[in-house]
Amino acid sequence: MGRDLDKERFSEAEFTRFGERLEEQLVVLRELLGEPGFGQGPATIGAELELFLVDAAGRPLPRNSEIRDELGDPRVVLELGRFNLEVNLTPQPLAGRPFEALGAEIQETITRIDQAVEHGGVVPIGILPTLGTGDFTRQAISDENRYRALSRGVRRLRLEPFIVKIEDLELTVEDVILEAANTSWQVHLRTPPDRFARLFNAAQLAVGPVLAACGNSPFFLGRQLWEETRIALMEEAVDDRDVARRFRRDGRVTLGSDWVHEGAYELFERYVRDYEPVVPELSDSDDKSELAELRLHQGTVWQWNRPVYDPADGGHLRIEMRALPAGPSCADMAANTAFLLGLTLSQAQRDLTGYRFAEAYRNFYRAAMHGLGAKLSWPGFKGEFRADDLILDLLPESRAALLAAGVIPSDADAALEVIRQRVRLGRTGAVWQKENFSGDWEQLVRRYRERALSGLPVHMW
Repeated sequence: MGRDLDKERFSEAEFTRFGERLEEQLVVLRELLGEPGFGQGPATIGAELELFLVDAAGRPLPRNSEIRDELGDPRVVLELGRFNLEVNLTPQPLAGRPFEALGAEIQETITRIDQAVEHGGVVPIGILPTLGTGDFTRQAISDENRYRALSRGVRRLRLEPFIVKIEDLELTVEDVILEAANTSWQVHLRTPPDRFARLFNAAQLAVGPVLAACGNSPFFLGRQLWEETRIALMEEAVDDRDVARRFRRDGRVTLGSDWVHEGAYELFERYVRDYEPVVPELSDSDDKSELAELRLHQGTVWQWNRPVYDPADGGHLRIEMRALPAGPSCADMAANTAFLLGLTLSQAQRDLTGYRFAEAYRNFYRAAMHGLGAKLSWPGFKGEFRADDLILDLLPESRAALLAAGVIPSDADAALEVIRQRVRLGRTGAVWQKENFSGDWEQLVRRYRERALSGLPVHMW
């Protein structure tokens, strides 16, 4: 779903032909993955940052298309809500100083976008506290065919309203616009096919403690909910499982329900088997390796960690890690990336399929609910540990894995020290928001924005 479509309405015949092409392209994908040397090359990383636009008071500002056009920056694209933008950061080698470069580019792009917003600015935060129910109408969807088509496609499958229940919040909406309440920091890691299963499983395990250290979404519609309310909200905001689909175990947004045993093909096949198409645009490309329909379909299944096939440069695989929130600052997002990648690389050295997936699953949702105070388990250890204690124990092996991948020690150390201090002081973005809320949501957003744009990590605010 990274590009716009030629139209927003599709016929039933197009849905049928799209489904047939998905089956055909699965065969091509299996052949490509089996070719000697496919996807080999140095490890690279990339990232996508979703942002909120706000007015001078700190309220959501629905002007994303005008600001994108004014910027004229190909890295900046529209997101689902008119008050959202996305920045596609420059891919770079993992070896060297990736986190320093990433932090600098985040700061540069956020500053540029903020300066382009007249009488307002930009906020990197998981959920904007000033959002109200009036911000979630069909008119709030960005003016692009792909988002209107997505809305129509999901409503074609789910005839019932979307029902969101998080703690004491219960909300019924008719459209997927609630997904626009969430903004994320999404990390990509290029992965050779023969290491995909281990790296993907490692990311599924690593995301629990990393998420516990990154909470930045405690408020929604005037309520204090989870440390990372985004997780629950996204899973329910686009859940197409109505009465006719109760049989399916996983929604369209999910961590999953088991380890990967064979490789990336296993997941692509599952997406085709279990999820009906919602945006059936048919490609006219003669290049079979493009896999255009399969890539488009994969972009409408929002697993928290998911595979990406990219035909560029002869084709390669990536793991897209989607669970972390935007913000609070460029230093925090660079640090979160270092911890996530380091812990993923370290855990990929072991075969995790003997560890109960239910433990990783429980870790993830406990981390989203309770942040640093969550009780988590870990392979090789008996019992449960507070997330903050476990994270401090995991930082050395994360560092060792980054250094083994070629990251310069000073870059790894600077990034992981931000995590260490944040955890030691118990000061995540979610904690800062709760401590600084005095009854005025707009004031909270203005104070948060001022500090976020400074670039200082949240433990120093």
